[in-house]
Amino acid sequence: MQVSKNTQHPISTPKMLNLTSIHHIAIICSDYEHSKHFYTEILGLKILREVYRAERDSYKLDLELNGQYVIELFSFPNPPARVSRPEACGLRHLAFAVKDIGKAAEDLSKLGIQAEPIRVDEYTGKQFTFFSDPDGLPIELYQE
Repeated sequence: MQVSKNTQHPISTPKMLNLTSIHHIAIICSDYEHSKHFYTEILGLKILREVYRAERDSYKLDLELNGQYVIELFSFPNPPARVSRPEACGLRHLAFAVKDIGKAAEDLSKLGIQAEPIRVDEYTGKQFTFFSDPDGLPIELYQE
């Protein structure tokens, strides 16, 4: 029997869940129109559906990449800021694969988005870079 680090209470070890894939990633943004533009016009994600939920004064935008549902973009009135750097606990970054990291970094620059210098993953030998979404969420581009 394991003991949870956070509670010091015994927990039983569950059997594998047999996950098949990541279904989606949920993101809460501070400026819906700005983030919608960024994720659809800059990153090129396609809109599956957009819903306004009046009872929450909130939008929910479902986005896909190459036919796969990947991101739920939410807006809420005055969401609190989330610590994301340096190395805070929680979601670290989103990562997208690209065929040509140099061209992707150049395209970002042409759009006025500053990416970090391209680095090489010491374990895989693949190139990668980071930039941020409109709310400062780190996004990684990783060479296929």
